[in-house]
Amino acid sequence: MPLTWLSWAPLAAASLHMVEEFVFPGGFAAWERRYRSDIGRSLTNRYLVIVNVLFLILCYDAAAMRGRPAGVALWLTVAALQAANGIWHLLAVLKTRAYSPGVVTGMLVYVPLAAFGTMHYLRAGEASVPTALAALAIGGPYQFWLNALHRWRTRRART
Repeated sequence: MPLTWLSWAPLAAASLHMVEEFVFPGGFAAWERRYRSDIGRSLTNRYLVIVNVLFLILCYDAAAMRGRPAGVALWLTVAALQAANGIWHLLAVLKTRAYSPGVVTGMLVYVPLAAFGTMHYLRAGEASVPTALAALAIGGPYQFWLNALHRWRTRRART
């Protein structure tokens, strides 16, 4: 049985997450610059806007493609990326012993949504285990690739 709301849940979750990071309580950019001073030059407002707008478009695409195998695969990839981001926020909190804007929605929305949605799509037969594993392999290392991008942008800004 298709859960139409589930298709749109990553977009709603990303929107809530961005509100926590940038509006209420906000302060993510300043927090990130303090937490990761080595990449501070890379974390510009322009960069944050572009990355977040592109991510919202990706979430929209996953919902717009619902009912198609590629749409489910994209949904699983987006959910894996979101869960990885939530876990990254939690690890940052544990490391700094300070609130990271985004940790609440990351852990209470992103991670459970990814687990629930993955189980739903697997049980409904809309995704295979190899598809779910491929989505995890693509979306899971999100923070690794983002960190690499920040290091590259920081090196480039120094020259």
